[in-house]
Amino acid sequence: MTAPGFDFTVLNPSDVGAYLVDSDDLPMLAAAAQTAGRGVRRIDLHGCRDKATLLRRIAVALEFPEGFGRNWDALSDSLRDLSWLPAVGHAFLFENADAMRDADEDDFDTLLDLIDEAADAWAKRGVPMWAFFALSDDALDALDGG
Repeated sequence: MTAPGFDFTVLNPSDVGAYLVDSDDLPMLAAAAQTAGRGVRRIDLHGCRDKATLLRRIAVALEFPEGFGRNWDALSDSLRDLSWLPAVGHAFLFENADAMRDADEDDFDTLLDLIDEAADAWAKRGVPMWAFFALSDDALDALDGG
């Protein structure tokens, strides 16, 4: 999910998917995405420790239609549609992702996989989609084996 050497100022459409980043990278990512004309949405995961809260936060931030099923299949379907968020690309900035990752790594990994799959589906239609999950320095160091 992390990409060494990923050029955040370009947001290359061939590098779509989910990425783990430092919290300090989010303002630069938002600016780069806005400059490129991409739709930017922030999803704050502060205090989010379970799947139900996670899905609710995503649904609100991405303005999912009424009747969103609040399960993984419904999330996958919604991420592949997004017709209510017209844009020439999407950048989702997940702030404070540590709590969710620490509380339920399996659900966190499922979310990353669903986003990667949706990003691949969008890329086939010529529309880039990225999701950036801000983790603390300590969490990123642990992932890098430091």
